[in-house]
Amino acid sequence: MYERPIYSVLRDRLSEKRRFIQVLAGPRQTGKTTLARQIMAGLNMASYYASADEPVLKDPAWIEQQWEVARTEAKAAGRTKRALLVLDEIQKITGWSETVKRLWDEDSVNNLQLHVIILGSSPLLVQRGLAESLAGRFEIIPVTHWTFREMHEAFGWDVEQYIFFGGYPGAADLVKDYQRWSRYIIDSLIETTVSRDILLMTRVDKPALLRRLFELGCTYSGQILSYQKMLGQLQNAGNTTTLAHYLNLLEGAGLLMGLPKYAGRRISQRGSSPKLLALNTGLMTALSRRTFEEAKQDTDYWGRLVESAVGASLANGVKGKDAELFYWSGRNREVDFVLSWGKVLVPIEVKSGRRKTSLPGVQAFSKEFRVKRKLLVGAQGITLNDFLLTPPEEWLD
Repeated sequence: MYERPIYSVLRDRLSEKRRFIQVLAGPRQTGKTTLARQIMAGLNMASYYASADEPVLKDPAWIEQQWEVARTEAKAAGRTKRALLVLDEIQKITGWSETVKRLWDEDSVNNLQLHVIILGSSPLLVQRGLAESLAGRFEIIPVTHWTFREMHEAFGWDVEQYIFFGGYPGAADLVKDYQRWSRYIIDSLIETTVSRDILLMTRVDKPALLRRLFELGCTYSGQILSYQKMLGQLQNAGNTTTLAHYLNLLEGAGLLMGLPKYAGRRISQRGSSPKLLALNTGLMTALSRRTFEEAKQDTDYWGRLVESAVGASLANGVKGKDAELFYWSGRNREVDFVLSWGKVLVPIEVKSGRRKTSLPGVQAFSKEFRVKRKLLVGAQGITLNDFLLTPPEEWLD
């Protein structure tokens, strides 16, 4: 079975003497449960797995019950008293973080080496609970959509397959049947995330608007769209504050984000129009009703997929790191993406065609800001294949 690179990171952390709660947070169908089960099989310690992602309503008492099972395993381990507890979808239990804090602190006092992994498919909700109760007791390992390198190594995909089908490993076996693959993405991923996971994060007064905003974002992925223009596209859309809030929820669920404009000053970034970006191109193509061959023949649509694939790779790649991702525009010039790490700036332009191209946006940006390097992806620049195989932080070195 394929092991993701973060497997070794998690394994090493669990082997250390000092205990931390390891939190794997990320979108649905990105391999969190599989990763945890691989760790359970690979570590030389007793382990126990329990999931709150079931129809029966759970409460904090359920956490205590699962914890006691794992404690029994640890006490039976002899001198080391080491065991591993994996709690899946724990954010669905109200007040989970307070219960985990109390139980964790009890084990620390009693010198019981019970290691804990928490899995959650609603990163915003998981982090809210961590910040409220578990400060100093946890480490977060973001589990993002699979990269091109991972899909290539696990399934042998080429770059065009990755651009169209995106980074969902659970759907990889279905790609020969587009209708079946797209129904899986829509029913098992989009509907489940929008209808269940996001509604757990906060009160959503207009769930139909949330769904339409997601579909709009997939249609316009890679394009700058002001909130006023979004209001014009959506019926009964409320106000710009509502749209901005819903866009944050969609980003928290790993579906869609509004990329901010780089301006050098945070206040300017907050007030800018967002550049919509699907965080997995499979979300776009599943909704498009275009087959793989039809998408490749439509050069404009394929160009949007290429730009979105590059953007998603960058956005997912900087998750949990100090680097940030923006776009830039000014004086009728635009830069597709800007990688930022402190004062280090790398503007990136994406071209899916083969014609020679100038980079007026990058040149204009470079006159206004000091840049480390200028990147062209595609055309006569870095090949798309090579760029997607490279971790984003390497471009900042």
